[in-house]
Amino acid sequence: MSTLTYTRFELLRTLRNRQTFIFTVAFPVVMYFLLASPNKNNHNFGGDANTHTGLFAPQYYMVGLLSFGAMVAVLSGGARIAAERTIGWNRQLRLTPLSAIGYLRTKLVTSYVMALATIVLLYAAGIVMGVRLPLVNWLEMTGLIILALIPFAALGIGMGHLLNDDAAGGAIGGGVGLFAFLGGTWFPITGGGLFVSFCQSLPSYWLVQAGHVGLGASSPWGAKAWFVIAVWSVATISFATWAYRRDTKRV
Repeated sequence: MSTLTYTRFELLRTLRNRQTFIFTVAFPVVMYFLLASPNKNNHNFGGDANTHTGLFAPQYYMVGLLSFGAMVAVLSGGARIAAERTIGWNRQLRLTPLSAIGYLRTKLVTSYVMALATIVLLYAAGIVMGVRLPLVNWLEMTGLIILALIPFAALGIGMGHLLNDDAAGGAIGGGVGLFAFLGGTWFPITGGGLFVSFCQSLPSYWLVQAGHVGLGASSPWGAKAWFVIAVWSVATISFATWAYRRDTKRV
């Protein structure tokens, strides 16, 4: 099986899976409408009533759910890998001409397609609710989010090859919740101190900051952000490679 054939097969299989689509892609959009619709006319969300320093509520919720939805999308690829290992599909693939690099590349592409589908649908939902941004802001926000997702995509692949089907779902769900909490998805992380420094050492923090381009933030990433994402990317890619090799050696 060639890499192109396998990639096409994986994309079609994933997109045709209704349960995967609903819980991975559609859920953040449904949550967005539930949160944003009651506040669709609030242009001073979280601000002072006299100074009007708040934000447009649908815009705030759209940005907040971007990081959460994108993380769920890329990490959920690990649960699919674990399920495939359970039924022996990975073992069958290793009997074909498909290379290890081709396999891992396909899994990465599939994870990113799911993440981009989530992002595009949230953008569309935001526009429906009245969110308007300059084109350069949409592009910058999307580009930074894509880069910040690299560690999570690799982590999902590694966990899928390390954990069994029963454990993968809970571990990935718990991981998303923890990363989202410490990254500032549900509340802003500001100030100083050990806790803030720790949060800023996580890729989820900078994933959330990437989304803040949609709130008018200029240059949300400095040298520290690029360093953190680079270190985590190298570490998680190494972890995914090790987990894959460990899994294949067992056969």
